[in-house]
Formats: sequence, C-alpha cells, structure tokens
Amino acid sequence: MKALLTFVTFLGFFTPVTAKSNAGLKTWGRFNKLPYPADKAFLYDTFPKDFIWAVGTAAYQVEGAFEKDGKGLSIWDTFTRGGTRMITGDVGSDSYHNINADIRAIKQLGVSHYRFSLSWSRIFPNGTRGSYNEIGTNYYRTLIKKLKEIRVEPVVTLYHWDLPDHLQQTLGGWSNPELVGIFKDYADFCFQAFGDDVKYWITIDNPFVVARHGYGTGVVAPGIKTDPDLPFRVGHNLLKAHAAAWHLYDRHYRPRHHGKLSMALASHWIKPSRTRLESLRECQCSLDHVLGWFARPLFIDGDYPPCMKSRLGSRLPSFTPEESEQVKGTADFFALSHGAALSFHLINDSLKFGQQEDLDLRMLLYWVNTEYDNPPIFVVQSGWYVLGNTKTKDPKHMYYLKRFIAEALKSIVIDGVNVIGYTAWSLIDGFEWHREYGIRRGLYHVDFNTPDMKREPKTSATFYRNVIQSNGFPELPENRPVQGSFPCDFAWGVSANSIQVETTPTQFADPNVYLWNISNNGELLKLEGFSAPPLHRTPHCADYATIRQQVEEIRQIGVNHFHFSLNWSALVPTGDVAHPNTTLLGYYRCFSRQLLQANVTPVVTLWHHTRQRSSLPAPLDTANKWLNSKTPEAFADYARLCYRELGAYVKIWITLNEPNDEMVSYPEGHEMLRAHALAWHAYDREFRYAQGGKVSLALHMDWVEPAFSFSRKDVEPAKRVLDFCVGWFAEPIFGSGDYPVGMRSWLRQLNSLELPVFKKDDRQLVKGTYDFFAISHFSTKLVTHAKEDSYTYTAMLEVQHMIDTTWIMSPRPVVPWGLRKALNWVKEHYSDVPVYVMANGVQEDSARFKDSLRVYYLYNYINEALKAYTLDGVNLKGYFAYALNDQRDPGFGLYGQVYEEVIVKASLSNYRNIIEHNGFPIQGAEPQLCPSLAPPCRSCHVLSKSPVMGFLILVGSGVLITLGLIIYYTAKRHKECY
Repeated sequence: MKALLTFVTFLGFFTPVTAKSNAGLKTWGRFNKLPYPADKAFLYDTFPKDFIWAVGTAAYQVEGAFEKDGKGLSIWDTFTRGGTRMITGDVGSDSYHNINADIRAIKQLGVSHYRFSLSWSRIFPNGTRGSYNEIGTNYYRTLIKKLKEIRVEPVVTLYHWDLPDHLQQTLGGWSNPELVGIFKDYADFCFQAFGDDVKYWITIDNPFVVARHGYGTGVVAPGIKTDPDLPFRVGHNLLKAHAAAWHLYDRHYRPRHHGKLSMALASHWIKPSRTRLESLRECQCSLDHVLGWFARPLFIDGDYPPCMKSRLGSRLPSFTPEESEQVKGTADFFALSHGAALSFHLINDSLKFGQQEDLDLRMLLYWVNTEYDNPPIFVVQSGWYVLGNTKTKDPKHMYYLKRFIAEALKSIVIDGVNVIGYTAWSLIDGFEWHREYGIRRGLYHVDFNTPDMKREPKTSATFYRNVIQSNGFPELPENRPVQGSFPCDFAWGVSANSIQVETTPTQFADPNVYLWNISNNGELLKLEGFSAPPLHRTPHCADYATIRQQVEEIRQIGVNHFHFSLNWSALVPTGDVAHPNTTLLGYYRCFSRQLLQANVTPVVTLWHHTRQRSSLPAPLDTANKWLNSKTPEAFADYARLCYRELGAYVKIWITLNEPNDEMVSYPEGHEMLRAHALAWHAYDREFRYAQGGKVSLALHMDWVEPAFSFSRKDVEPAKRVLDFCVGWFAEPIFGSGDYPVGMRSWLRQLNSLELPVFKKDDRQLVKGTYDFFAISHFSTKLVTHAKEDSYTYTAMLEVQHMIDTTWIMSPRPVVPWGLRKALNWVKEHYSDVPVYVMANGVQEDSARFKDSLRVYYLYNYINEALKAYTLDGVNLKGYFAYALNDQRDPGFGLYGQVYEEVIVKASLSNYRNIIEHNGFPIQGAEPQLCPSLAPPCRSCHVLSKSPVMGFLILVGSGVLITLGLIIYYTAKRHKECY
C-alpha cells in the first residue's frame, strides 16, 4: 500500500515526524476533484489479510450489577439518580451475569477482536489501589480467558466515562491534576493483571465528551456546567493522564507484552457551507476544536492546535516544554471513534462555526491521515442506532454499517490510508448514556423484560458476520460489466413525454419588408408601411420549423426509434372524434412522417398519465374522469382516430403510458384496463392487417428489492409491492386475466372491497391484449416489513420503504442492477414475451452540460440490459433513453438549453457511441455484421416540396431593400410519403 506521508516504525508503533500546520486542509479540495460519480460508486474489493474485525461495548452500558460483589459507585450511578432522571444503568444488559451469552454472540459474529472497557470502580471501588476488589478483577480475567478460548483478542479500554464516584466527590474528578497519578496507578495495576493477554489498550475513550459534556454542558456524568473554562482544564489533565500511562507501559510492560496503546478520539466530519477558503478554514478549525484538541498534542508537537490557541487565548491551559515532550508521540496508533456517539452535533452548533456536519468516514480518515502523518488508524467505534422499539430487524443500522465499512475500504484501496481495523458498535443493546434506553445500537437485540436478558441476533449482526467472512465485498461475476452486442434489429430509442407543437407554420410566414444595411453592420431593419402580398396556399409539413429542428436533434443522437405522447384532450377537445383538431392532427402526421424520412421509427403513446392533470377531453374530465362508464369506449374511438390518421407512419403504439400510479384508485385502474383492451382489439380487428403494427401499454416498473434477504419472510414484502405496483396491470393482460392472487388475498385479509371483480366478458376482453411488454424504469427501492419511523411506511401493504445509504443519489437512487432484475421478473412471470425498456433516465442539474452522472447511468443501465439479454435470455427488443431535452423534461435531457441555444450534453455523445457499436462489443472480436436497412420512404426526400428563395434587390445609398419571395416547386405526391 502506498504511503502518502513519511513515518518511521519502531517496535511495532510509529514515531511521528513534524507535520505541516493544517496539512488536512487539502482534504476538501482533493475529494471535490475526484471523478463523479465513479468515485461514489460502490467498491467491490477486500480488506488486507491481517485486517482487524472487532465489535465493542462499554462497561456501564452493559454490565449491570452496579453494587454486586464489592463494586463501588461510579459517577454514572450517581448521575442517573440526580435531578428528575428516573432511568439508570443499574442492570444494563446484565453482562456481569451473562458472560457466556456475550461470548456466544461474539463467536457467532466471527470477529477477531472484542473491545470492552473495565469498570474502574469494580476493580478499585473508591478509585485507588487500597480498595482493591479481587472479585471484580476476576470477572475480567474470566472474560479475557473465554475470549482467548474462542480465539478472539481483547481490546481493553481503561476508562470509558465511568469514574469512581469517590474520586469525583473527594477530588473533583478530572478537574483535579491529582487524578493524573491516580490514573497512572490504576493503569499500572491493569497492565500487570491483564497485560499478558492484551495487545491493544485504550487509555481513555472520547476525552472530548468527558471534558466538554461531562464538565461543560453537563449532558453526561458528572453533569457539571458551572465554569465554561473547566472543560479545557479537564482535557489538559486527561492528556497528561494518558501520557503518564503510555510512558509507564512503554518502559515497563511493552518489552514483555509487546502491546500497543492509544487514546480513543471521536469526531464527525464537517463540510463547508460555501466553497470559499474561509469556509474551509472554519471546517479545519471545527475539527481542531473536537479532534485536534487531543490529537495534535499526541501525534504532532505536544501542543494544542493554533486555531484553538488563537480563539481561546488564556482560557486554554499551556504545556510546559517538559509536558509537551511528555505528551508528544504517546500513541502507537490512531484510535478513531465515529458514528452516533456523543459529539457536538447532539448538543449545539457552537463548534461547527457555521459549517455543515456530515457522516463521511472516508473523508475523516483521509483528514486524519494527512493531518497526522499517516498513522495506523484503528476505527475503534463505528455504527448507528435504531429506535428503542426496534427488535431484530434493523435495516437502517445495517445499511449505515455497510456504508461505514465501504468507506473504510475505499480509504484503504483508493486513498492509501493505513486503516488497520474496524469496530462495529455495539455488540448488544444497552444503556445509551443520556438517551437511556430510547435508542438501540447493538448488533444483538436484548430483551430487557426477560430475567436472563435474552440476546438475539439482529439483521445487522448477520450482515456484519457475512462481511467478516468475505473480508469485505469481493467482486462477484454479476458485479462486472459484460461485453457483447444486442441483436441487429434492436430498437435504440429516446423518449419524451411530449413534443413541441407549432400549430401555425413559421417558415416564410413573415410578410414584412426589410432594409438590409450592407455598408454598416448588416442588420435587417423592418421597413414600416410595406408588406409582401399574402400567399394563398395550404400549409405543408416543410413549413413547420419546430418539426425540422426536433427531428434533426433526434437524428443526431443516432437512434432508430423515437417515443412521444399525443394529447388526447387537445386532439379531441369536445370528446367527439367526429370533430377533431385537424390542425394538431396534421402536425402529428407531419412529425411522424418527417421522423420516417430521417429513418427514425415513431413510437406513439395515446394517453400519458400525469398526476398534474388528467389529459382527458373536457366533457370526460368534468364527468368523473376514468370512473365514467363512457370513458373506455371514448378512448377506443379516440384510438381509432389515431390509428386511421397516423397508422401509415406509426407501427408501434402505446395505449396507456404508466397508468399504474399509486394515486390511481383500483376502480379507475379497472376502467383503464378496459380502455386499453378496447383500443387493442380495435387495432387488431380493424387496422392490423393493413398497417402491420404492434400495440401494448407501458408500465412504470422501478425495481423493489428486499432490504435483506436472509429468510423467506424478508422476501415477501418485496413480492407484495411488485404485485400491487406492476402485477396490478400486468397480470390481467399478460397472465390470467385477473388481478394477482397475492393482491386479492392481501386485500381480502384487510377486509377491503376496493379491488373490482372482473366479469367473465371483461376478463376475456382484457386477457392477451398485448404485442409486447413495455416498462419505464428509473430506480430501485428497498422494502422491509420492519417499521422504522424515519422512513416512509405504507400501512396498507405493511412495508417500510428505504434506500441503501451506499447508493448514488440524484435525487432517486442510481442502481443499475435493478433494471436487470426487473427484466428478469417479466421473463419469470410472462415467459418469452418481447420486452421494451421504453424510458430509462436520471435527473441531473440542467446546468451541468458535462453530465457525468447521466453518462455513468446510461452506460451501466444499458450494460445491465445487455446482461439480461445475453446471460438471462430475456427477449429484450429495445431500449429508450429518457429524455430528449431539458425543455420538455427538465433535468432529464440529452440536450440542454441556454436561452435559445441548444446544447449537446456529454451523455448524448456517449449514448450515440453505444448505439454505433450496438452495445459493448468484445475487444478484438470480429465486428457484428448487420444488414443495412433501406430508408422507409426512399422517394420522400426527392419528391418532397423544396423552398427556393429569390431576392428583389433595389440599390440606393448603400442600402439594399430586400423583399423575400417564396417560390415552391411541388413534386407529384407519392402515396408512401403522404
């Protein structure tokens, strides 16, 4: 692994060299320059072979037995009984009486190390050696012995916030410098008693919390908040106590025990609210006040960060030269805590300095690496939490765990950071400090209502065990891009919800006369009072400038199909097909014909569902919309009109586009199914023989993945959601002619009568009314039956919707493999039905013309489609990127626009390249030989009207008076073209 900064190793620990002040400042800039979104993509790789996999607990949170076998009171025993507090950690998870249960859990996880803390007051009830408690000491000897029996190494914390209360009451706790010597003596005993079996020691956990929140805000024990400067004096004593213990170990125990020792420092990440250098410096200063407060004295120069010194002045204690030398270099590795631990984010914003907090472990690791000369970093606490009523299903915790582990892996593999271990927090549920039992952080659920505090593995435990067994996330065959080509007749397309419509021809429609100032700036100046004689002729397709522009934009993409929607309410505004909008109908006819002339096949949707408006003709819109019994028949008549007027040019029809919206009621959906079926039968009986086209409907089908799939019970919610979202419309048409069995049985179980019953005639009408299966697919979501308040819960389906926190977001998750699974679902349910991906795209900032996210999206989604075709045998016939431009579909376009200028985005060129190669051909293989397709209308280009412009020029005083004369030569019409 490449080292980014120099360090020297000696006897298994590192000696820091002098660091450049604020070296970590470059972190934000460095990550801003990494390629997006490739750097955000999930990394499939493994950790180093000797990587430490650990899990941890803290004594007061889990041990219980607060007065058992001679244990003295700690400051938490006293603190939880003060004020109005009613809940204590007296019992916790009762680990004191459940060593064997904890050992079983540790063994099941398969970790290599177990981090736990010693209860100082269990060993020395009053805090000093004179009160030594043999029984309490033997508890830890037994624990260590049992860990060794299962080949798990202990990582022992001397102090995890539970100071013997006697030291607080008699000496003022950590505010008194006398505690430095007392702690050293306590450490000396622990090194002597347990050192033969312990190779990793943590002296003090999270001194920031101890100092600031124990002796400043008073949020945690001992709850002191009287002196705003006291936290800095406490922090000073904590550093000196740690240094004393380190030197003691270094001189007297390291030669024999060969262990390593550090202080656990905690921080979240912080990101700038603005991109200015001042904001970056504030971020740096924020980290200095939380992490650097203790890290810089230990790892750099034995003194506090300059930012702290300049802002706090005399409030911050000073180190003497001797003290600086005593403190500097007293850490054998960087012990980093990260996650939902107590930190400044839970209390107030004062140490954010106007910046934004973030949970980016990877950037924090890089900052530590850069700021402190590449120390070995052991993540000694990391994880998240769930609400207290959560039991064994904790998907939120599991996915945060996945995110943090994945970020640690990237830190090693990509960033070259020397991360040596990761500790999931925590082993079991327990008393969560100031949050008491309101949250749970354990990998194992503890039933606090049972006498033996029953432990049961959560989903997060199963996940963590699997990660450990695999030593990370090894790449599987399905994660790798595939090479190959689509069939020669594959439909490459682009979709748009609508097209720009121009009902009045703009070409040569201006009757004005202009002055052409050739001697100056060449501008055309309108000559008032003059006009050209009107042209008495009918409009022609060539008159519509918008058609030519749109068709040319489509042609430049390289696609052979274009999908767009008609406007039913505009085409038949009265609802009577005998009186259509002939101008608009003519425009659609011209548009379709011009597409064919450009060798682009039109794919036309009759009705596109939108939530904003019904798009039904006014008489139907005001008369109960789709619940009107006349609407299906009216739709069939409208479909006949379109087939009759446009069928010569349109060979692929979509009756309804995405009708399966959650806002559509079941009775409305029932009528939509009837409308589709009537329109399909109308084409099949009256038009198919003459026109030879295909008709179906397009369903919205984002993939639904089980949040975890460790048992059959976990998979059922995903199947249920797919039944209700996709099977709702698919099964009556492509399957049995009725709604899915699972859908009916679930609603029956809920005593719901909302789902209509198909009459025999309707079932026969609807079943089989398809020529292909078309889907719109954009993203993937996770579902689980475990309810967590922080995610969207659908009560009717009893499912929780959530996302994997490692997914790229924009704003919906980017999950390429979801498309492959969706296509396979269609194959598994409806066999060899031809399938079209009729819309697939991602939303990205419209101002980002170098749209790298869309480039990534299209490449990977199309590659997953190729896997479905080549590896899974899905009968995939076509793929349509969504969308044509931002003007009609904001944020989704392959074309952008600035004022009147059309911008070609980077994604367009990349998509065209994929089309030109018909996929991702194998390098070095023979090129795919496909027969060239003849233009659908050979004579259209020759026989179409062509404008010729003539100019009448009158010269005078350097000004040309120009009258535009339009002369048309009309060729003989050809029936194929018109």
